[in-house]
Amino acid sequence: MIRQLSLFRLWGLIIKEFIQFKRDHSTFAMVISLPVVQLILFGLAINTNPRDLPSALINFDRGPFSRSLVYGLENTKYFKFDHFPKSEAEATRLIERHQVLFTLTIPSDFSRKLVRGEYPAALLEVDGTDPVSVGSAVSAATGVMATVFQYDLVGPLDGLNAKPGAAELRIHTKYNPSAITQYNIVPGLLGTVLTMTFVMVASMALTRERERGTMESLLSTPIRPVEVIVGKATPFIIVGYLQVVIVIFLAVWFFKIPLLGSELTLLVVTLPFILANLFVGIMISTLAKTQLEASQISMFFFLPSLLLSGFAFPFKGMPFWAQWIGNVLPLTHFINIVRGIMLKGIGFADIWVDLWPIILFMLVMLLIALKRYRRTLD
Repeated sequence: MIRQLSLFRLWGLIIKEFIQFKRDHSTFAMVISLPVVQLILFGLAINTNPRDLPSALINFDRGPFSRSLVYGLENTKYFKFDHFPKSEAEATRLIERHQVLFTLTIPSDFSRKLVRGEYPAALLEVDGTDPVSVGSAVSAATGVMATVFQYDLVGPLDGLNAKPGAAELRIHTKYNPSAITQYNIVPGLLGTVLTMTFVMVASMALTRERERGTMESLLSTPIRPVEVIVGKATPFIIVGYLQVVIVIFLAVWFFKIPLLGSELTLLVVTLPFILANLFVGIMISTLAKTQLEASQISMFFFLPSLLLSGFAFPFKGMPFWAQWIGNVLPLTHFINIVRGIMLKGIGFADIWVDLWPIILFMLVMLLIALKRYRRTLD
């Protein structure tokens, strides 16, 4: 067999394939640009040790020792107190809406009790739905209490430094006190599965029709573009809801993840997310000429959605520009919605802050898909 191998013919075939590859400008550009974009984007955006996490402060004391506690926590670089609710109920809503990850409540008699040596306690409430993001911050907060008041306890108060700690920081982890990883991962998988199905699979399925020529027969009929999109979308929507039911069933019965909110609310808010990703898939099918191109273009949407949404890496630890990109993507908001409904039991009023960006994205993608969907193959 080796004797029958012609290096001359083999070399000619290799050159021919390189020429063909070079002529396919879209594929060549994607092969070159995809790893560069991924390296630059994700290398700068992903941070597994997030800092400056959004935190809420309720300081009823406003004395020197309470200020020292706040400064001590901020100096760890994990806490950024940028929300100042006026009540504990308002602070709870901030955590439920995932606007803050921590709430520090300092009672009105904190400084007075500390001076008297009565060992006062402040409360740090933690959003446990994302244990990866808050784990290091909680550890740092625990260590702060040993030394945070050493420069304040001087003179007559110096004797309080001999105690293990002049005050206590009680940490209350909400929604996931045991820091179970599945509580964070499995709800996010619902959005990831739907994104993969409707962006990658739908775009390739629609592009396959163009390759096989079946789209030509459809376009020769007097059917309107909006009718084509609705007809193509309906089966995918049914399949999407089947996936939702399967994932929720396995999450509740196999992984023992609580479903504290309304199942109906979860099913209703899933529809705009399904449509948003489906319209992206339809738009990609109008750009791609082959299934290979469709899969390659889909990766430009799927990978940022996967890595910048907070599913795989802490969202709050990303730089501002990466969070801005992540907030444009519907998966970021859908993950917050699913975790909120399942783990926090929130209702529609708290969901709306994440639902309207999904609806806006869906409408924009619908307009683009309708505009690009031609009634002719060219």
